[in-house]
Amino acid sequence: MQIEDPPRLAGPILVEDHPRTVRPARTGGDRAFRTTATGGGALTLVILGLIGTFLIIEAWPAFKLNGWQFLTRFEWNPEDAAAHHLSGVGAIMYWTIVIAIIAMVIATPIAVAAALFLTEYAPLKLRRPLTSAVDLMAAVPAVIFGIWGFAFLQPRLLPVAHFLTKNFGFIPFFKTTTTNYASSAFIAGVLVGMMLLPTATSVMREVFAQTPPGEKEAALALGGSRWEMIRNVVIPFGRGGIVGGSMLGLGRALGEAIAIALIINPIFLINPYILQSGTNSVGAMIANRFSDSSTAYGIPALMGAAVVLFFTTLLVNTAASVVVRRSRSGSGVEI
Repeated sequence: MQIEDPPRLAGPILVEDHPRTVRPARTGGDRAFRTTATGGGALTLVILGLIGTFLIIEAWPAFKLNGWQFLTRFEWNPEDAAAHHLSGVGAIMYWTIVIAIIAMVIATPIAVAAALFLTEYAPLKLRRPLTSAVDLMAAVPAVIFGIWGFAFLQPRLLPVAHFLTKNFGFIPFFKTTTTNYASSAFIAGVLVGMMLLPTATSVMREVFAQTPPGEKEAALALGGSRWEMIRNVVIPFGRGGIVGGSMLGLGRALGEAIAIALIINPIFLINPYILQSGTNSVGAMIANRFSDSSTAYGIPALMGAAVVLFFTTLLVNTAASVVVRRSRSGSGVEI
């Protein structure tokens, strides 16, 4: 039996020298979405600029009176004519940063552990209710946290502060000069850490949940335990989420006002004793003194403190964006 050859094409096959450029036309919905997104982003920047401009204008009398020493001066006397209305946020910013650092040291490892539990260890029947509970905790008002911290948390932290200063008093931060441990930076930091914990946990959980299942299964198939899979796959993949969630919590910790105002004993000096009574923050000071400021320099001084906090928060968020871009989720996954 003879098999016929397949038919051949007549003439050479033409191949284009350059690929065609595909230019899909935008539909009306695409154009509307692009316009809306661009307008929303531009409006956000405009509002941010207007807020900053308003604060600077209102704070100008205090800046003009104090000059650059407004950033370094420890005293706060905008209502006192005998003190020439001189004021500064040096000590207040110090305590604001101290409280934020304490909150981050407490909240970050707990948030990472909670996010890993929700994504990797929690039973499927409990995962959704626990996730909803964490998300709902982020919506609790700050004043509720403040009342809870004053009435419930503080009495239970006083023995902890006593234990730390008794056994670790050789460390400057754990040393005290009095036996009054209430209303301290330590208690305020723990309270703020509890406040930002749900937000940081939600951000980290969302990122951990996006880890490619194939890479996790490959790590387990190679003989790794669940913890080895988490350490070598999930955590490197979620590095950007860990940084982003932590920085988002740091921004809230720097700007927290009401909860701290309800629990602290305000002071205007710098010392390393975080366990003893006396601390402050920019947000708490503004909340406590805004209604009592009556002189020509009272409100401008508070606005000046708000300007310092405003630009500090912007600087922190900008640094966080840079860090997140350099540690995108999934950039360091190795199996």
